[in-house]
Parts: sequence; structure tokens; C-alpha cells
Amino acid sequence: MATKNLPFSKEQIENIIETHPTPFHIYDEKAIRENARRFKKAFAWNEGFKEYYAIKAAPNPYLMKVLREEGFGIDCSSVAELELAKHVGMSGDEIMLTSNDTPAHEFQLAKDLGAVINLDDISHIDFVEKNVGLPETICMRYNPGDLKEGNLIIGHPEDAKYGFTHKQMIEGYRILKEKGVKHFGIHTMVASNELAPDYFIETAEILFKLIVEVYEKTGIKIEFANLGGGIGIPYKPEETAVDLEYVSAGIENLYNKMIVGNGLAPLKIFFELGRSITGPYGYLVSKVRHIKNTYKSFVGLDACMVNLMRPALYGAYHHITALGKENNAATEKYDVTGSLCENNDKFAIGRMLPELEANDIVVIHDAGAHGHSMGFNYNGKLKSAELLLRENGDVVEIRRAETIEDYFTTLDFDGLVDFTV
Repeated sequence: MATKNLPFSKEQIENIIETHPTPFHIYDEKAIRENARRFKKAFAWNEGFKEYYAIKAAPNPYLMKVLREEGFGIDCSSVAELELAKHVGMSGDEIMLTSNDTPAHEFQLAKDLGAVINLDDISHIDFVEKNVGLPETICMRYNPGDLKEGNLIIGHPEDAKYGFTHKQMIEGYRILKEKGVKHFGIHTMVASNELAPDYFIETAEILFKLIVEVYEKTGIKIEFANLGGGIGIPYKPEETAVDLEYVSAGIENLYNKMIVGNGLAPLKIFFELGRSITGPYGYLVSKVRHIKNTYKSFVGLDACMVNLMRPALYGAYHHITALGKENNAATEKYDVTGSLCENNDKFAIGRMLPELEANDIVVIHDAGAHGHSMGFNYNGKLKSAELLLRENGDVVEIRRAETIEDYFTTLDFDGLVDFTV
């Protein structure tokens, strides 16, 4: 049976469960820091390089504090995420707002924080000017259309709701220059969870080519290029992680040829990765409640789609380890399910696992991004706690589990007395 490593033992998890009942998410701080340092080192050739962690992947201030200590910025796409950045103490060019269908108050908060605003549509230029006032620095998101293939999660670029067309990008820079904007950036992201390393080198080539064209047609020298996110992680044990050093070397070669070669250096390189920064280093820990045998064999967990919806939403694979049974043969075929009143509430379908029984502890891997953050309260289910495994082995609760009181807090039961149908 293919395996994945864990940063903790069964005994450690059993001790944690005594204080923090399952289900819960737990993140490995040491691995997150090591991964962040490796990423920065790979791009150290670029002066001004910065990764803006896509906080939507795991919106927890403790995790953001860890990443900020490693020199990362934060990429936000909502007021709540901007407020999270503010509460962590971030401001200025530590923050980038990359949103779409954006309300005026969201642009206002971003401007108040001094964040870099990344526009998603040419009409937003007038919208921001009229409602907020244009800042001195503006970035625009490029949708390359049929110049670039997308993938399953985002889809084909020409069908995606994100970004300016090529023609709109040139016109947008002209308009912004005329309106007095002084500093310019460019951004694109057309795929999610992509494992082919050449994909990201090709994306850089498309952006660098447009940067040269913008300079030739408008005289604008773009100061930073945000290559977006989309670097995938090997959810399956047999998959290979993206070689960051290979990607960096390919981008550096293009940079020297296209940016330096056209007199457009220095150009800062940015990313807005989320999944590849924390995804492999978060785990959903759950217990087996029931084993059901009907037309199939079902393993019912105390976690459900509320805790991790990627398998139900995308048919995504997440590896599952039964603690204490890692070396047992995978002889049983199970559907691994939750307790929602939805038949797609499944973490795995037809998965070969060791024979399981009630109260076995199972760990679902690669839940450190788009796991807890995508939770919801359907069926009145409550979101679970988040824990941080510190570098010294301590465990800290960084988000408590929701309670039934939390679920009811926005309802007005007292008003029922005077309510008639």
C-alpha cells in the first residue's frame, strides 16, 4: 500500500485527543517554515521577490503570523481577509487585494491599509476612481484567453470570470497613466493545483512578453509581475511535487532574456501561492464511528464534508492513514463517509484500506489548504478546531471548535413570541 509520512505518532494523537476531541485539523509548523524557506531560497536571484500567501487557503492568524515571520505577504480577496491581515499587524505592500466583483468598501479598506490593489476588470478603473480614488500603485489581472490552457478547477481561461483581455490590458495601462497612477504591476493565474513545472515557466513567458509590449506601446515600465498561484501538491503518494528549483531556473532564464534584454529590469517577481505553502502540512484527524455493510462497506467518521469538502466538490483524492495500522495490508474496500444527509459526503470511494473498526483513528492527509477554510454549517454541523504542532512538539489550539451556541447566535428566538404567520 502506498504511504505518506506523518509528523506525529499514534500515541501523540491519542494524548492530543484527551484535550481536543476529534475531528480537528492540525498543522505542522516546522514543515511549513522549512517549505517557506526553500521557496524563498529558490527565487533568491530576484531582488524584491515576495510570496503573498493566499490566505483563503487557511485563514488563520496564527498561520499567517508564522508565514509573516518567514517574510511572506498576504493575498486577500475579501474584507474579512483584509481585516485578518490588519489584526496580524500587516500593512502597505505586505498586502495584496486580488478580488473580483469587488464592492467599494472593500477597495476602500485595501486603500486605507496601503495594500496593493489588483484590478480584475477594466470597468473597475472608473469604479475605484469614483468611489475610492486611485492609489499611486495599481496592478491588473491578465486573462490570456486561448493563449494558455487552464485546468479542471479554474477551467479554460476564456470561460473564466477573471481578468482583462489582452486588448483591455494595453488600454487599461494607458488610462491609468493618464489618470496619474505612478507604479504598475501585472498579474495572472489561470490554473489551480497544477503539477507540470513547465506550466509556470510558460506563464512567466506570457507575462514577460506582455510587459515588453506594454512598454513599447505605452512607455510604462512595469515594476512587478505576480505569477499567481496554482502550484499543486502531490495528493497521491505516487505523484511528484513541483520542482521549485527547476521552475525558478526556467523563469530566471526568461527574465534575463526578455526583461534584462529589453532594458526593463529590475522587475520584482511575486507569487500568491496557498495550497503548496500549507497544504501538505495540515491533517484532518477523525475517528471511526460505525462500520456499515450493505451493498458496499462504509466507514462512517465523526468528520464530514463540513471539515473537508474537496473530495465531494472536485472528486479529489486525499490519502488516508489508519493510525497503528500503517503496516497492515490494505485488504478491505471501503467508502469513507461523513454523517451529512448528502450521498456525496464521502472522503473516498472504493478505497483499499486495512480492516477498520469503531474508534480507530484515521488521518486524512494534505488538508492544510482549502480544508477547514471551506467549511459550512449545512445540517447544523459545527466546524472543528484547528491546532498547531509547534516546532518544539507543543500543541496549541489556534481556533476552537464551534458550539451549538455559535450556530444559534445569529437567530432571534425571542422574536418568535411576536411572530405570526
